[in-house]
Amino acid sequence: MKIVISGFYGLGNTGDEAILESIIDNLREGLDHPELTVFSLSPEQTANTFQVKSVYRGWRHQFKEKVRALKDADLLISGGGGLLQDAYPTKFLFGPLPYYLLIVLLAKLCGTKVMFFSQGIGPVTSRWGKILMKLSNLADFITVRDQYSKDYLENLGIKKPETVVTSDIVFAFKKKEDNRCIQSLPLKGNEKLVAVSVRPWFEHVKQFEQMATILDTLIEERGVTPVFVPMEGHHDKKASEQVMAHMKSADRTLMLGTDFTPNQYLNFIGECDMTIGMRLHALIFSTLMGIPHIGFSYDKKVESLLKRSGMWDYSADLHEIDVPQLTANALKLLDERAHYSEVVTTNAQAMRSEALRNIELLKEKFQV
Repeated sequence: MKIVISGFYGLGNTGDEAILESIIDNLREGLDHPELTVFSLSPEQTANTFQVKSVYRGWRHQFKEKVRALKDADLLISGGGGLLQDAYPTKFLFGPLPYYLLIVLLAKLCGTKVMFFSQGIGPVTSRWGKILMKLSNLADFITVRDQYSKDYLENLGIKKPETVVTSDIVFAFKKKEDNRCIQSLPLKGNEKLVAVSVRPWFEHVKQFEQMATILDTLIEERGVTPVFVPMEGHHDKKASEQVMAHMKSADRTLMLGTDFTPNQYLNFIGECDMTIGMRLHALIFSTLMGIPHIGFSYDKKVESLLKRSGMWDYSADLHEIDVPQLTANALKLLDERAHYSEVVTTNAQAMRSEALRNIELLKEKFQV
């Protein structure tokens, strides 16, 4: 079977690269020698990393190659991840929303079937965005990673394709042993590690000071070593430095490099006692590894994940951070880690089964 994969790939985002790795690994395990082509901003790197064919994703280059790939394909996989949203600027033909939907339209014009795969939907608030979303009715089949996304599609009038709730395909990530992250740190071996994931979020910066206060207390009262995990390169590195600038005990923190692979970050998080974070896939990695976690939810997708992992009661909306309460929650998770690790592990097993359904449903719906 020939499959084209379209998503936010080749841009150095750890979460999206983890999505791609999980899709590729599970397609290869579930199908008989699939021929895979990925639309990527860094096609040569993507091709070398995953041993696939790759075509430049943008419109300005390799348009004929994209058309040829879609014409030759049996299926376009659009996803996973949160592709269909207009939180970032959306113009007539530019922005994430028009790009991904026009790829879908192009696939249908080429006679290729389309599956929205393990996607998170929204927000879509602009009038033009809501009009563009009607193109989603061209899809032959849709899986979404949470009930919120399914409801969102229905509210936007996307009712023609069958839509099934599964979970983020990263819950089916195939971990490979790799300790390069932890080996890169100057550790003695007896530290109580707390993974910290922060990201920029438009003009909102108050969370950096709030995170700093919580981390200072954890250092003082439990002797933890916070380790910042910059999952989107210099963007997260800069955000991490902003947190550290507010801390009294910044000298007792560490930061990983920005060039580790998703699998390496996953292995590192698995060595930690707890995660406090914003990045969705840092929290997903924590869930996968059975690590208790507290989320600063900047988007419904984060809240949805935290509810499914069992950690929402200990987390908060980014705009409603209660520092004393979250600090107390963090101390509780550390002190009763074994119990909460079991809660997270149990929920992760259920979400892994749901993630693998994405592949089974693909095989069923497209008669592979």
